[in-house]
Amino acid sequence: MRKIVLAAALAVAYCALAAHAAAPVALGTGDVEALLATPAKGVRVVGIWSLDCAYCEQNLSALLAYQRAHADVDLVFVATDPVTRADALESRLKAAKLDSVPSRAYAESMPDRLNFLIDPAWGGETPRTLVIKADGTRRAFSGALDAKRIEKLMR
Repeated sequence: MRKIVLAAALAVAYCALAAHAAAPVALGTGDVEALLATPAKGVRVVGIWSLDCAYCEQNLSALLAYQRAHADVDLVFVATDPVTRADALESRLKAAKLDSVPSRAYAESMPDRLNFLIDPAWGGETPRTLVIKADGTRRAFSGALDAKRIEKLMR
């Protein structure tokens, strides 16, 4: 019974976090497996960005617009900047009206290790988008996104 109550409390906390995302949560090597876990249904989209990326806000905005039109999409943003820059990350997301999405930021001193764990074929360039479907298929794309490219990535 305690496990059920604990699971329900965690689900409520997650929903509250998703509804009103705050500062990015630290992402360490031990968190990558859960981040990339195959969803039970629908699609998980991981939008990877950084503060010094020219196209990142545009990509994150396009992904958020897609999510709003597709209820089966679970969206999370991951900043490759260190979590110690959480204030700057939160400020950037808030200014771009992207702060409603749960976000993470790197917590490791070696970001290349996290890059590899997230996607071994990825060289660390941003923006990067990962699509993980319930059937286990995965797709990744680096570069600027528009609605047409997002649709193609989701197929």
